[in-house]
Amino acid sequence: MFLIEVIIALYVHDQIIRPYVGDFLVVLLLYCLVRGIFSIRVLPAALLVLLFSYLVEGLQYFNLLQHLGLQHSRLARTVLGISFSWADMAIYTAGFFSILAVESLLLKTSKHQRPSIAAPKANN
Repeated sequence: MFLIEVIIALYVHDQIIRPYVGDFLVVLLLYCLVRGIFSIRVLPAALLVLLFSYLVEGLQYFNLLQHLGLQHSRLARTVLGISFSWADMAIYTAGFFSILAVESLLLKTSKHQRPSIAAPKANN
């Protein structure tokens, strides 16, 4: 997933994949990173990633890169973004709900496929 994000960031310069699919995938990537590093439940991890995404977008609104003198840094512009967008906020939110939906489906699937560990019942 990280490789896909890097390819999108470096080589895709369109009006759909880079701004929307890239933002959607970054939420999933960050969620996987958080869950892979920390022992944290689904909802808190997904909320943490969503709030972090909102924070980064909010920093774009306040022109953080200009205040830090990094507005000409390609890396900083790629990682942090350069302009606030309500559409980005919606994409982050869609990523959040997608995480919850997929995790819910995975939980239901694993419950149905998990073998019972209860002792077999004795025949009378």
